[in-house]
Amino acid sequence: MKITTARLMLVGTGSNCGKTTVTCAILQALVKRGLAVGSMKCGPDYIDPMFHSALLGTKSSNLDLFLCGEEIVKYLLWKNGKGLDLAVLEAVMGMYDGIGFMSAEGSSNQIAMITKTPEVLVVNVSGMSYSLLALLQGYLHQEANNLKGVIFNCCSAVSYPSYKDMVEQKLGLKVYGYFPKEPAISLANRHLGLITAAEVEDLQSRLELAGRMAESCLELDALLELAAEAEQVDVLEPEKLLPITGVKPRIAIARDKAFCFLYADNLHLLEMLGAELVYFSPLEDRELPKEISGLYLCGGYPEEYAVALSKNKQMKQSIKKCYAEKLPIIAECGGFLYLLEQLEDRAGKQYPMVGILKGKSWMTSSLQRFGYLTLEAQQDNLLCRTGQKINAHEFHYSDTNNNGLGFLAKKKQKVWSSIHSNQHLFAGYPHLHWWGNIDFAKNFIKACADFESRT
Repeated sequence: MKITTARLMLVGTGSNCGKTTVTCAILQALVKRGLAVGSMKCGPDYIDPMFHSALLGTKSSNLDLFLCGEEIVKYLLWKNGKGLDLAVLEAVMGMYDGIGFMSAEGSSNQIAMITKTPEVLVVNVSGMSYSLLALLQGYLHQEANNLKGVIFNCCSAVSYPSYKDMVEQKLGLKVYGYFPKEPAISLANRHLGLITAAEVEDLQSRLELAGRMAESCLELDALLELAAEAEQVDVLEPEKLLPITGVKPRIAIARDKAFCFLYADNLHLLEMLGAELVYFSPLEDRELPKEISGLYLCGGYPEEYAVALSKNKQMKQSIKKCYAEKLPIIAECGGFLYLLEQLEDRAGKQYPMVGILKGKSWMTSSLQRFGYLTLEAQQDNLLCRTGQKINAHEFHYSDTNNNGLGFLAKKKQKVWSSIHSNQHLFAGYPHLHWWGNIDFAKNFIKACADFESRT
Protein backbone atom coordinates (compact mmCIF):
# COMPACT_ATOMS: atom_id res chain seq x y z
CA MET A 1 0.00 0.00 0.00
CA LYS A 2 1.06 3.57 -0.61
CA ILE A 3 -0.07 6.97 0.63
CA THR A 4 -1.03 8.82 -2.53
CA THR A 5 -3.30 11.52 -1.07
CA ALA A 6 -2.44 15.14 -1.83
CA ARG A 7 -1.53 16.68 1.50
CA LEU A 8 0.20 19.47 3.35
CA MET A 9 0.98 20.25 6.98
CA LEU A 10 0.45 23.63 8.61
CA VAL A 11 3.19 23.99 11.22
CA GLY A 12 3.79 26.91 13.56
CA THR A 13 6.33 28.74 15.64
CA GLY A 14 4.49 27.62 18.77
CA SER A 15 1.07 27.45 20.38
CA ASN A 16 -1.19 30.47 19.78
CA CYS A 17 0.53 31.49 16.53
CA GLY A 18 -2.73 30.97 14.61
CA LYS A 19 -2.42 27.41 13.22
CA THR A 20 -5.96 26.37 14.10
CA THR A 21 -7.54 29.57 12.75
CA VAL A 22 -5.64 29.31 9.46
CA THR A 23 -6.30 25.56 9.21
CA CYS A 24 -10.05 25.99 9.73
CA ALA A 25 -10.14 28.88 7.26
CA ILE A 26 -8.43 26.81 4.56
CA LEU A 27 -10.68 23.81 5.23
CA GLN A 28 -13.79 25.99 5.06
CA ALA A 29 -12.73 27.65 1.81
CA LEU A 30 -11.93 24.34 0.12
CA VAL A 31 -15.16 22.72 1.30
CA LYS A 32 -17.00 25.68 -0.26
CA ARG A 33 -15.20 24.88 -3.50
CA GLY A 34 -16.72 21.40 -3.39
CA LEU A 35 -13.49 19.52 -2.69
CA ALA A 36 -13.35 16.34 -0.62
CA VAL A 37 -11.14 17.56 2.22
CA GLY A 38 -9.99 15.76 5.35
CA SER A 39 -7.99 16.88 8.35
CA MET A 40 -5.63 15.31 10.85
CA LYS A 41 -4.14 16.77 14.01
CA CYS A 42 -0.58 15.96 15.04
CA GLY A 43 -0.20 15.06 18.69
CA PRO A 44 -2.72 14.09 21.39
CA ASP A 45 -5.02 17.10 20.97
CA TYR A 46 -8.80 16.58 21.22
CA ILE A 47 -10.13 20.11 20.79
CA ASP A 48 -8.72 21.22 17.44
CA PRO A 49 -10.18 18.15 15.67
CA MET A 50 -13.61 19.16 16.98
CA PHE A 51 -13.37 22.41 15.01
CA HIS A 52 -12.10 20.57 11.94
CA SER A 53 -15.01 18.13 12.22
CA ALA A 54 -17.58 20.90 12.71
CA LEU A 55 -16.91 22.28 9.25
CA LEU A 56 -16.06 19.06 7.42
CA GLY A 57 -19.01 17.05 8.68
CA THR A 58 -16.74 14.04 9.25
CA LYS A 59 -14.47 13.09 12.12
CA SER A 60 -10.97 14.47 12.18
CA SER A 61 -8.24 12.11 13.36
CA ASN A 62 -4.91 12.31 15.20
CA LEU A 63 -1.36 11.34 14.22
CA ASP A 64 0.95 10.73 17.19
CA LEU A 65 4.36 9.07 16.98
CA PHE A 66 4.77 8.45 20.71
CA LEU A 67 1.33 6.94 21.18
CA CYS A 68 1.21 4.90 17.97
CA GLY A 69 4.66 4.56 16.37
CA GLU A 70 5.81 5.31 12.83
CA GLU A 71 4.09 2.49 10.97
CA ILE A 72 0.69 3.07 12.55
CA VAL A 73 0.95 6.82 11.91
CA LYS A 74 1.56 6.12 8.23
CA TYR A 75 -1.26 3.56 8.18
CA LEU A 76 -3.75 5.99 9.78
CA LEU A 77 -2.78 8.70 7.29
CA TRP A 78 -3.36 6.19 4.47
CA LYS A 79 -6.65 4.94 5.94
CA ASN A 80 -8.11 8.36 6.70
CA GLY A 81 -6.78 9.96 3.52
CA LYS A 82 -8.33 7.49 1.06
CA GLY A 83 -10.68 9.13 -1.42
CA LEU A 84 -9.81 12.70 -0.46
CA ASP A 85 -8.84 15.48 -2.83
CA LEU A 86 -6.71 16.91 -0.04
CA ALA A 87 -5.66 16.11 3.53
CA VAL A 88 -4.69 19.06 5.73
CA LEU A 89 -2.49 18.15 8.69
CA GLU A 90 -2.31 20.61 11.58
CA ALA A 91 0.83 20.56 13.72
CA VAL A 92 0.93 20.69 17.51
CA MET A 93 2.83 23.41 19.40
CA GLY A 94 5.94 24.51 17.50
CA MET A 95 7.24 22.80 14.37
CA TYR A 96 10.08 21.02 16.21
CA ASP A 97 8.40 20.50 19.61
CA GLY A 98 8.10 16.84 20.48
CA ILE A 99 8.46 14.46 23.40
CA GLY A 100 11.14 16.39 25.30
CA PHE A 101 13.16 19.59 25.43
CA MET A 102 16.40 18.25 24.02
CA SER A 103 15.35 16.96 20.59
CA ALA A 104 12.65 17.08 17.90
CA GLU A 105 11.74 13.41 18.47
CA GLY A 106 7.99 12.92 18.12
CA SER A 107 7.47 16.41 16.71
CA SER A 108 5.13 17.47 13.93
CA ASN A 109 8.19 17.98 11.75
CA GLN A 110 9.18 14.35 12.29
CA ILE A 111 5.70 13.28 11.20
CA ALA A 112 6.06 15.44 8.09
CA MET A 113 9.43 13.83 7.31
CA ILE A 114 8.17 10.28 7.84
CA THR A 115 5.06 10.87 5.70
CA LYS A 116 6.87 13.10 3.16
CA THR A 117 4.32 15.86 3.69
CA PRO A 118 5.15 19.44 2.56
CA GLU A 119 5.14 21.94 5.45
CA VAL A 120 3.93 25.54 5.49
CA LEU A 121 4.89 27.64 8.53
CA VAL A 122 2.29 29.91 10.14
CA VAL A 123 4.02 32.92 11.74
CA ASN A 124 2.46 35.68 13.81
CA VAL A 125 4.34 38.71 12.50
CA SER A 126 2.99 41.21 15.04
CA GLY A 127 5.79 43.46 16.28
CA MET A 128 8.36 42.21 13.74
CA SER A 129 9.90 43.51 10.58
CA TYR A 130 13.48 42.62 9.56
CA SER A 131 13.79 40.29 12.59
CA LEU A 132 11.37 37.96 10.81
CA LEU A 133 14.26 36.80 8.62
CA ALA A 134 16.24 35.61 11.63
CA LEU A 135 13.23 33.69 12.92
CA LEU A 136 12.61 31.99 9.58
CA GLN A 137 16.30 31.20 9.12
CA GLY A 138 16.15 29.25 12.37
CA TYR A 139 13.18 27.19 11.27
CA LEU A 140 14.70 26.54 7.86
CA HIS A 141 17.97 25.19 9.22
CA GLN A 142 17.37 23.81 12.74
CA GLU A 143 16.63 20.25 11.52
CA ALA A 144 16.03 18.41 8.28
CA ASN A 145 12.53 19.39 7.18
CA ASN A 146 10.01 19.67 4.35
CA LEU A 147 9.42 23.39 4.86
CA LYS A 148 8.20 24.83 1.57
CA GLY A 149 6.61 28.13 2.48
CA VAL A 150 5.12 30.49 5.01
CA ILE A 151 1.81 32.19 5.85
CA PHE A 152 1.84 35.44 7.83
CA ASN A 153 -0.76 35.68 10.60
CA CYS A 154 -1.94 38.95 12.19
CA CYS A 155 -0.65 40.77 9.11
CA SER A 156 -2.31 43.78 7.49
CA ALA A 157 -2.97 44.10 3.77
CA VAL A 158 -0.79 47.22 3.76
CA SER A 159 2.31 45.55 5.25
CA TYR A 160 1.92 42.19 3.48
CA PRO A 161 3.76 43.12 0.23
CA SER A 162 6.80 44.28 2.22
CA TYR A 163 6.93 41.07 4.26
CA LYS A 164 6.43 38.95 1.13
CA ASP A 165 9.17 40.69 -0.89
CA MET A 166 11.63 40.54 2.00
CA VAL A 167 11.16 36.81 2.66
CA GLU A 168 11.06 35.67 -0.95
CA GLN A 169 14.05 37.80 -2.00
CA LYS A 170 16.25 37.19 1.03
CA LEU A 171 15.39 33.55 1.79
CA GLY A 172 13.86 32.21 -1.43
CA LEU A 173 10.98 30.87 0.68
CA LYS A 174 7.56 30.87 -0.97
CA VAL A 175 4.95 33.07 0.72
CA TYR A 176 1.41 31.67 0.46
CA GLY A 177 -0.45 34.70 1.73
CA TYR A 178 -1.45 36.34 4.96
CA PHE A 179 -4.24 36.35 7.49
CA PRO A 180 -5.38 39.62 9.07
CA LYS A 181 -6.22 39.96 12.75
CA GLU A 182 -9.99 39.57 12.91
CA PRO A 183 -11.71 39.43 16.35
CA ALA A 184 -14.92 38.14 14.75
CA ILE A 185 -13.33 34.73 14.14
CA SER A 186 -11.34 34.44 17.38
CA LEU A 187 -12.03 31.47 19.63
CA ALA A 188 -12.14 31.73 23.42
CA ASN A 189 -9.86 29.77 25.74
CA ARG A 190 -10.14 27.92 29.04
CA HIS A 191 -7.70 25.93 31.12
CA LEU A 192 -7.40 23.04 28.65
CA GLY A 193 -7.02 25.34 25.65
CA LEU A 194 -9.81 26.37 23.31
CA ILE A 195 -13.39 25.92 24.34
CA THR A 196 -15.00 23.12 22.37
CA ALA A 197 -16.71 23.62 19.03
CA ALA A 198 -20.13 22.91 20.54
CA GLU A 199 -19.70 25.84 22.93
CA VAL A 200 -18.84 28.53 20.37
CA GLU A 201 -21.69 30.85 19.57
CA ASP A 202 -22.34 31.38 15.86
CA LEU A 203 -19.59 28.90 15.01
CA GLN A 204 -20.81 28.36 11.47
CA SER A 205 -20.90 32.08 10.67
CA ARG A 206 -17.40 32.49 12.11
CA LEU A 207 -16.10 29.63 9.99
CA GLU A 208 -17.77 31.02 6.88
CA LEU A 209 -16.12 34.40 7.48
CA ALA A 210 -12.76 32.68 7.97
CA GLY A 211 -13.28 30.82 4.69
CA ARG A 212 -14.00 34.02 2.82
CA MET A 213 -10.87 35.58 4.31
CA ALA A 214 -8.84 32.57 3.17
CA GLU A 215 -10.15 32.97 -0.38
CA SER A 216 -9.16 36.62 -0.48
CA CYS A 217 -5.90 36.58 1.49
CA LEU A 218 -4.28 33.18 0.83
CA GLU A 219 -2.96 31.65 -2.39
CA LEU A 220 -5.20 28.60 -2.17
CA ASP A 221 -4.50 27.38 -5.69
CA ALA A 222 -0.77 27.45 -4.97
CA LEU A 223 -1.32 25.53 -1.74
CA LEU A 224 -3.29 22.89 -3.66
CA GLU A 225 -0.42 22.61 -6.15
CA LEU A 226 2.04 22.17 -3.29
CA ALA A 227 -0.11 19.45 -1.71
CA ALA A 228 -0.29 17.60 -5.04
CA GLU A 229 3.52 17.43 -5.08
CA ALA A 230 3.65 15.25 -1.94
CA GLU A 231 5.56 12.04 -2.63
CA GLN A 232 4.05 8.59 -2.32
CA VAL A 233 4.88 6.72 0.88
CA ASP A 234 4.97 2.95 1.45
CA VAL A 235 2.64 1.72 4.20
CA LEU A 236 2.72 -1.57 6.08
CA GLU A 237 -0.76 -2.92 6.79
CA PRO A 238 -1.25 -3.92 10.44
CA GLU A 239 -2.62 -7.29 11.40
CA LYS A 240 -6.02 -8.13 9.95
CA LEU A 241 -8.53 -6.29 12.14
CA LEU A 242 -11.62 -8.42 11.72
CA PRO A 243 -14.46 -8.98 14.20
CA ILE A 244 -12.99 -11.19 16.90
CA THR A 245 -16.16 -12.73 18.34
CA GLY A 246 -19.31 -14.31 17.00
CA VAL A 247 -21.43 -11.58 18.61
CA LYS A 248 -21.65 -7.83 18.09
CA PRO A 249 -21.19 -6.32 21.56
CA ARG A 250 -23.08 -3.08 22.11
CA ILE A 251 -20.86 -0.46 23.76
CA ALA A 252 -22.23 2.78 25.21
CA ILE A 253 -20.07 5.84 24.50
CA ALA A 254 -20.51 9.00 26.59
CA ARG A 255 -20.73 12.04 24.33
CA ASP A 256 -21.94 15.50 25.31
CA LYS A 257 -20.49 18.84 26.43
CA ALA A 258 -19.06 17.30 29.62
CA PHE A 259 -17.55 14.22 27.93
CA CYS A 260 -16.17 14.98 24.49
CA PHE A 261 -12.47 13.99 24.38
CA LEU A 262 -12.53 11.07 21.95
CA TYR A 263 -10.05 9.86 19.35
CA ALA A 264 -12.08 9.09 16.23
CA ASP A 265 -9.68 6.28 15.34
CA ASN A 266 -10.28 4.61 18.73
CA LEU A 267 -13.98 4.39 17.99
CA HIS A 268 -13.35 3.17 14.45
CA LEU A 269 -11.03 0.46 15.79
CA LEU A 270 -13.76 -0.81 18.13
CA GLU A 271 -16.13 -0.99 15.17
CA MET A 272 -13.52 -2.80 13.05
CA LEU A 273 -13.21 -5.35 15.85
CA GLY A 274 -16.96 -5.99 15.79
CA ALA A 275 -18.54 -3.56 18.25
CA GLU A 276 -21.77 -1.64 17.79
CA LEU A 277 -21.41 1.84 19.29
CA VAL A 278 -24.34 3.68 20.86
CA TYR A 279 -24.03 7.20 22.22
CA PHE A 280 -25.59 8.74 25.31
CA SER A 281 -25.34 11.85 27.49
CA PRO A 282 -24.56 11.62 31.22
CA LEU A 283 -25.90 15.18 31.38
CA GLU A 284 -29.24 14.72 29.64
CA ASP A 285 -30.16 11.02 29.66
CA ARG A 286 -31.65 9.40 32.73
CA GLU A 287 -30.08 5.97 32.32
CA LEU A 288 -27.59 4.07 30.21
CA PRO A 289 -28.74 2.73 26.83
CA LYS A 290 -30.54 -0.62 26.95
CA GLU A 291 -28.87 -3.96 26.28
CA ILE A 292 -25.27 -2.72 26.41
CA SER A 293 -22.31 -4.95 27.16
CA GLY A 294 -19.66 -2.24 27.65
CA LEU A 295 -19.26 1.40 28.71
CA TYR A 296 -16.68 4.02 27.70
CA LEU A 297 -16.58 7.26 29.70
CA CYS A 298 -14.13 9.56 27.94
CA GLY A 299 -12.47 12.73 29.14
CA GLY A 300 -13.83 16.24 28.92
CA TYR A 301 -14.96 18.99 31.26
CA PRO A 302 -17.03 17.41 34.06
CA GLU A 303 -15.96 20.23 36.40
CA GLU A 304 -17.75 22.73 34.15
CA TYR A 305 -21.00 20.75 34.42
CA ALA A 306 -20.68 19.41 37.96
CA VAL A 307 -24.09 20.73 39.04
CA ALA A 308 -25.99 18.97 36.25
CA LEU A 309 -23.97 15.75 36.58
CA SER A 310 -24.55 15.70 40.32
CA LYS A 311 -28.28 16.30 40.00
CA ASN A 312 -28.75 13.51 37.48
CA LYS A 313 -29.14 10.86 40.19
CA GLN A 314 -30.86 8.35 37.92
CA MET A 315 -27.87 8.23 35.55
CA LYS A 316 -25.45 7.83 38.44
CA GLN A 317 -27.55 4.99 39.85
CA SER A 318 -27.75 3.37 36.41
CA ILE A 319 -23.95 3.31 36.17
CA LYS A 320 -23.57 1.98 39.74
CA LYS A 321 -26.02 -0.81 38.97
CA CYS A 322 -24.14 -1.81 35.80
CA TYR A 323 -20.81 -1.74 37.64
CA ALA A 324 -22.23 -4.05 40.31
CA GLU A 325 -23.24 -6.41 37.50
CA LYS A 326 -19.60 -6.34 36.31
CA LEU A 327 -20.24 -4.46 33.06
CA PRO A 328 -16.82 -3.77 31.40
CA ILE A 329 -16.07 -0.05 31.91
CA ILE A 330 -13.28 2.20 30.62
CA ALA A 331 -13.10 5.70 32.12
CA GLU A 332 -10.41 8.19 31.12
CA CYS A 333 -9.56 11.47 32.88
CA GLY A 334 -12.89 13.33 33.17
CA GLY A 335 -14.73 10.01 32.96
CA PHE A 336 -12.59 8.77 35.86
CA LEU A 337 -13.44 11.87 37.93
CA TYR A 338 -17.12 11.16 37.32
CA LEU A 339 -16.76 7.71 38.90
CA LEU A 340 -15.25 9.08 42.14
CA GLU A 341 -17.33 10.01 45.18
CA GLN A 342 -16.89 13.78 44.90
CA LEU A 343 -15.77 16.45 42.46
CA GLU A 344 -14.72 19.85 43.78
CA ASP A 345 -15.01 22.75 41.35
CA ARG A 346 -12.78 25.83 41.09
CA ALA A 347 -14.85 27.67 43.67
CA GLY A 348 -14.22 24.90 46.19
CA LYS A 349 -17.79 23.59 46.14
CA GLN A 350 -18.11 19.80 46.29
CA TYR A 351 -20.58 17.74 44.28
CA PRO A 352 -21.40 14.05 44.67
CA MET A 353 -20.54 11.96 41.61
CA VAL A 354 -21.22 8.28 40.80
CA GLY A 355 -19.21 6.94 43.74
CA ILE A 356 -18.13 3.49 42.56
CA LEU A 357 -14.56 4.57 43.36
CA LYS A 358 -13.51 5.93 46.74
CA GLY A 359 -12.04 9.41 46.88
CA LYS A 360 -12.52 12.87 45.45
CA SER A 361 -11.00 15.21 42.88
CA TRP A 362 -10.36 18.94 42.97
CA MET A 363 -9.25 21.62 40.55
CA THR A 364 -5.74 23.08 40.74
CA SER A 365 -4.07 26.16 39.27
CA SER A 366 -1.56 24.29 37.11
CA LEU A 367 -1.17 21.19 34.97
CA GLN A 368 -0.68 17.97 36.92
CA ARG A 369 1.62 15.19 35.61
CA PHE A 370 1.27 16.70 32.13
CA GLY A 371 2.66 14.91 29.09
CA TYR A 372 3.51 11.54 27.63
CA LEU A 373 4.04 8.50 29.85
CA THR A 374 4.17 4.72 29.68
CA LEU A 375 1.81 2.50 31.66
CA GLU A 376 2.85 -0.95 32.92
CA ALA A 377 0.20 -3.26 34.38
CA GLN A 378 0.80 -4.42 37.95
CA GLN A 379 -1.99 -7.00 37.81
CA ASP A 380 -4.15 -8.80 35.27
CA ASN A 381 -7.08 -6.56 34.35
CA LEU A 382 -9.78 -5.70 31.83
CA LEU A 383 -7.34 -4.60 29.11
CA CYS A 384 -4.18 -6.62 29.61
CA ARG A 385 -2.08 -8.98 31.70
CA THR A 386 0.55 -8.15 34.30
CA GLY A 387 3.65 -6.56 32.78
CA GLN A 388 2.05 -5.43 29.53
CA LYS A 389 2.60 -1.81 28.52
CA ILE A 390 1.01 0.98 26.54
CA ASN A 391 2.05 4.57 25.88
CA ALA A 392 -0.40 7.18 27.11
CA HIS A 393 -0.87 10.89 27.72
CA GLU A 394 -2.12 13.08 30.58
CA PHE A 395 -3.45 16.64 30.39
CA HIS A 396 -5.46 17.86 33.39
CA TYR A 397 -5.68 20.71 35.87
CA SER A 398 -7.31 18.54 38.53
CA ASP A 399 -5.92 16.07 41.03
CA THR A 400 -7.26 13.32 43.25
CA ASN A 401 -6.53 11.55 46.52
CA ASN A 402 -6.99 8.15 44.87
CA ASN A 403 -5.08 7.63 41.61
CA GLY A 404 -5.34 3.84 41.75
CA LEU A 405 -2.73 1.09 42.00
CA GLY A 406 -3.35 -1.03 38.92
CA PHE A 407 -0.50 0.35 36.77
CA LEU A 408 2.83 2.05 37.20
CA ALA A 409 3.09 5.27 35.21
CA LYS A 410 6.59 6.12 34.05
CA LYS A 411 7.79 9.44 32.66
CA LYS A 412 11.56 9.80 32.35
CA GLN A 413 12.82 9.30 35.93
CA LYS A 414 9.42 9.76 37.56
CA VAL A 415 7.31 6.76 38.55
CA TRP A 416 3.90 6.81 40.23
CA SER A 417 0.89 4.55 40.75
CA SER A 418 -2.09 5.03 38.47
CA ILE A 419 -5.34 3.44 37.28
CA HIS A 420 -8.09 1.61 39.14
CA SER A 421 -8.27 -1.76 37.44
CA ASN A 422 -9.84 -5.17 37.80
CA GLN A 423 -11.35 -7.68 35.41
CA HIS A 424 -14.14 -5.31 34.39
CA LEU A 425 -12.73 -1.83 35.04
CA PHE A 426 -9.98 0.49 33.74
CA ALA A 427 -10.30 3.99 35.20
CA GLY A 428 -7.69 6.71 35.62
CA TYR A 429 -6.26 9.96 34.36
CA PRO A 430 -4.26 8.65 31.33
CA HIS A 431 -5.72 8.88 27.83
CA LEU A 432 -5.05 5.87 25.58
CA HIS A 433 -4.75 5.67 21.81
CA TRP A 434 -5.68 2.03 21.26
CA TRP A 435 -3.83 1.82 17.97
CA GLY A 436 -0.70 2.00 20.13
CA ASN A 437 -1.51 -1.46 21.50
CA ILE A 438 -4.34 -3.05 19.57
CA ASP A 439 -4.48 -5.97 22.02
CA PHE A 440 -5.91 -3.61 24.66
CA ALA A 441 -8.87 -2.84 22.38
CA LYS A 442 -9.30 -6.52 21.51
CA ASN A 443 -9.40 -7.50 25.18
CA PHE A 444 -12.06 -4.87 25.84
CA ILE A 445 -14.18 -6.26 22.99
CA LYS A 446 -13.71 -9.83 24.27
CA ALA A 447 -14.75 -8.79 27.79
CA CYS A 448 -17.84 -7.06 26.40
CA ALA A 449 -18.72 -10.17 24.38
CA ASP A 450 -18.29 -12.37 27.47
CA PHE A 451 -20.57 -10.06 29.45
CA GLU A 452 -23.20 -10.28 26.73
CA SER A 453 -23.05 -14.08 26.74
CA ARG A 454 -23.60 -14.14 30.53
CA THR A 455 -26.64 -11.85 30.53
